Amino acid sequence: MAGGCRAVMNGLHLAVRVTPRAGRDQVCGLDRRAGAAPALKVRVAAAPDDGAANEAVVRLVATWFDVPKSRVSIIGGETGRQKLLLVEGDGAALAARCAASAQERIEA
Repeated sequence: MAGGCRAVMNGLHLAVRVTPRAGRDQVCGLDRRAGAAPALKVRVAAAPDDGAANEAVVRLVATWFDVPKSRVSIIGGETGRQKLLLVEGDGAALAARCAASAQERIEA
């Protein structure tokens, strides 16, 4: 999964590492920890209580990709910091957008 994203038949699988209780909602770039697969670093202001942080992650990723939040779902890691999301749509186009946007954040 290069850069934390991989095109699939029905969209894009996106690996994210979430930091809850951050100062604001923000996509920070790629998290490339040694020994771990790359993931998109995401910070959300919401606490991980009653699914509030998960909802904030879905909302933030939908905004980042400019898709309705109904097209973003958590398919793995719902209770942990490492999550796998599905963004429905054209997988190749979404993967290209993910790579370009993540690279912009790294260079900034």
